[in-house]
Order: sequence, then C-alpha cells, then structure tokens
Amino acid sequence: MGLPAGCGLELHSKWARGPRNLITDVPGVAVGHATIRQGDINTGVTAILPHGGDLFHEKVTAACSVINGFGKSVGLVQVEELGVIESPIMMTNTLSVGAVLDATVRYMLEKNADIGVTTGTVNCVVTECNDGRLNDIRGLHVTEQHVRQALADCGPDFQEGAVGSGAGMVCMGLKGGIGSASRVVPLDGTDYTVGAIVMSNFGRAGDLVIGGRRYDVRQAETSKDMGSVIIVLATDIPLNERQLKRVAKRSAIALGRVGSFCGNGSGDIAIAFTTANNRPHTSAQPILTQRFLLDDDIDCVFEAAVEAVEEAIVSSLYHAETTIGVRGNTCLGFRDCQWG
Repeated sequence: MGLPAGCGLELHSKWARGPRNLITDVPGVAVGHATIRQGDINTGVTAILPHGGDLFHEKVTAACSVINGFGKSVGLVQVEELGVIESPIMMTNTLSVGAVLDATVRYMLEKNADIGVTTGTVNCVVTECNDGRLNDIRGLHVTEQHVRQALADCGPDFQEGAVGSGAGMVCMGLKGGIGSASRVVPLDGTDYTVGAIVMSNFGRAGDLVIGGRRYDVRQAETSKDMGSVIIVLATDIPLNERQLKRVAKRSAIALGRVGSFCGNGSGDIAIAFTTANNRPHTSAQPILTQRFLLDDDIDCVFEAAVEAVEEAIVSSLYHAETTIGVRGNTCLGFRDCQWG
C-alpha cells in the first residue's frame, strides 16, 4: 500500500519500494487491527509482531529513541537497557495503555508457561497517542477482547488510515491514523528491506508539507503542535542495538520533512528492530556471536528509514477518512479537502 501510484502526491524516493510498500515487506513481520467505531467512540488497537515465532524465547534486537518524551508508553526502559524486544509491539490510545498491557501480559503468559515460574517476567511494549479529540477517551472502551482481536488479525496485509489504534487520531489538522511504507536496500549482493509503520497524531494545522508543497488546512481549533506520533521501524539488515538506535533517531528528520517541529505537547517515540539478530532467552553457550553492518556503510539505511517514515506519515493521511467524533468534533480526511 503506502501511497498508491497516480495519487498525485510526489515524494522524493531514492530507494525502491518493497512489493507491498508496507512494514510487512520485512520477512516475518505481521500487523493486525481491532477498530472500535460507534457513535462517540473512535479508537482501537494495532498489533505488530516482529516475527511469527516465540518472541519471548527468541527476542529481536531492538532500540528506541525518545524524540520528545511527552508520552505514556510502557516497556521502553528495558528496551533501552537490554536492547531486545520480547513481546508484540502494541499501539492504542493514552488511557487504554493499562488495559492493553494487562491483556498483552496475559497473552504472553498463555504462550509461555515458564514466565514468572522458572524464569523472569516479561517486558511488554505498549505505545500510545491521545485520540481524545475524536474519541470518548474517558470511556475506556478498549478491552482484552480487542487486544486479542488485533493479535489474531496479524498478517502481511493490513489496512491504513483511520483503523485500529489510528481510528481517532488527528495529524497536522487532518484525520491521521495508521500508515506504512518500505524501502529496498541492496547491501553486499543481497536486497534487504527497511519498513516503517506510524500512528500519526501530531503537528499543527497549516504546517503540512508533502514533497516540498505546503498544504494549508486551518479547520483545527488549536494552533499548537500537539498530539504524538509512534514510529516503528523494522529491517532484516544485520544491525546491533547501537546502530538501531541511530536509525530510530533519524525518524525526527522525517517528521521535519512533513512540517513538524516536535512541539512541547507532542510525544514522539521511535522504535527500531531487526529480524537478523534474534537472541535466545537462554543459551548453553555464554558467548554469543552477532553480525552487524560496518558503520561506514550505514548511511543507506538511514536514508531508507527516513524515506519510509516520511511516506508512512503521508500515507496515514491519504488513507484516513473524514471522521465525526465525540462532542461533534469533525476532522477532514486529506482526500476530502479542496486543495488549490
């Protein structure tokens, strides 16, 4: 998916897009949604599976970058310390983090009878944005059933726009939500993939820039850059956690390209992982080996990541539909606007 050919939105792209132009072009990665849309309720859950196996016993090497820390995500402290992710990566609204965390922990306990008995506990990663402008966020409508639904829905093909956790998100004064894109990077005779998925809920009306053109929409009531964005980057390139953190940091460049300056009220979080350096939970051998890219050759990864995140953000806007939400708040979809 990403931006469809002929949509009229031109982004500079040096690297080729993957076959789906989704984060799931990285082999093994899967995404699923549960969307809750009824009256004043516009919210949901989105799940990202780094691979289809046992995540607790076969962790993915990972890192995170807190671009701006106005956020309530959980699980990032251990990712920062240990450099691995051992659970699905979940997205939801701010006040549903607790419910999604509880449900994800239960999901992991069912799959791993040793957790908390013969081994340690599990670090589940749950990320969030505030969808209160369009969703009855105080109603706490996300339940364990929705988390299970999103996890069961995970696969290589998924919708973008106002779906899953993106159902109630607002971005740059327009309807935001879920967007994704991918880039193919040739390295050492092999084609690798860098994929991105975003939950876009940031920025100020009138600041949107796509391909160098400003799209001036001012229907939003606020003139502040506020909201949040969650960015998840996946790759099958062999990288270590230090390099993944460097890749995640470059997400800020993509935010700037579309017109954000990461305002005070915006929580901007990037997570990056690779499927090429999975780590066992236990090992009979105390010394493990790991492959990783020479730093002198990493610029292509940085560039591909920035391109993928930028297109994922624009794709989230392009695919999102006009939504009438709580208290009658209305947010136009990009395609429903009249652009001069």
